[in-house]
Amino acid sequence: GAFQKKGHSARVLSPEEAEKLAKDQVLVSEFKQLKLEKEAQKNWDLFYKRNSTNFFKDRHWTTREFQELKACREFADEKLTILEAGCGVGNCLFPLLEEDLNIFAYACDFSPRAVEYVKKNALYSTERCKVFQCDLTKDDLLDNIPADSVDVVTLIFVLSAIHPDKMHLVLRNIYKVLKPGKCVLFRDYGLYDHAMLRFKSGSKLGENFYVRQDGTRSYFFTEEFLSQLFKAEGYEQVVNEYVQRETVNRKEDLCVPRVFVQSKFQKP
Repeated sequence: GAFQKKGHSARVLSPEEAEKLAKDQVLVSEFKQLKLEKEAQKNWDLFYKRNSTNFFKDRHWTTREFQELKACREFADEKLTILEAGCGVGNCLFPLLEEDLNIFAYACDFSPRAVEYVKKNALYSTERCKVFQCDLTKDDLLDNIPADSVDVVTLIFVLSAIHPDKMHLVLRNIYKVLKPGKCVLFRDYGLYDHAMLRFKSGSKLGENFYVRQDGTRSYFFTEEFLSQLFKAEGYEQVVNEYVQRETVNRKEDLCVPRVFVQSKFQKP
C-alpha cells in the first residue's frame, strides 16, 4: 500500500537519518568528479547495455499526474506537439503515444543506445515521432526542432542526472523550442527521498548530489532550488511542490519514504 501527500514542506528526517547525513561530509575527489563528468554518457550507455529496456516500468501514470497533456488543448482532438527531453528507452513516450493518437512527439536522450532501443520499438513510427541523440547541456535542440513549436515539454527524472552547474543550460535549450504560454512538466527526486539516504559514505559529490556504484549520478531537489533555476532562465512558476509517498512493504514491515518534486513552469 501507499499513501501520498503534496505540499510545500520538506520531509522531516528521523534523528538516525539526520545523524547519518550529518556524518557523511567527505566529498569524492575532484579528479574522480571530473572523470565522472567526462564519462557521463558512457556510464548511461553501459547502464542501458546492462538493463536493456527492462529497468524502468512503463509510466502509465503520466497522464494521470499531468492533466495538462489534456488540459492544454483548446479543443478535444487538437494535435499536440510534445518534446520528451531525456526519453530513455521510451517508457513514458510509448504509453503516451498509445493513449493519445493526436500527439506528435520529439524525443531525445543522452545515450545513443537508449535512442536505438526507442527506434527498434514496434510502436515507433516516424509519422508520429522523431527521436534523436542529444546532450541537452550542449547540443542545440534547434538542430532537430523548429523554434517556438512545442506545446508541452516533459522533463521527468532527467535533470537529476546532470551536474547542478549545467542544469540551467538544459532549461535554456528547452526554452527555445517551447511555444510562448506553454509549459515544462517536471518530476524528479526530492530532498530526503529514500534513495538519497541509502547512499554509502564516499558517494557524495556535493550538496544533495551523489554518485551510484555504476557511475551514474543523482541530484535531490529542493523546491526552492528548482524554482530559482527555472526563474533565472525566464520561466514563470505555475505549480511547484513536494510529493511524498510512503510505500509500505508488508512482508518485511518496512516503510519506504519516497519524495519527489513535481512542477509546472511556463514560458511567458
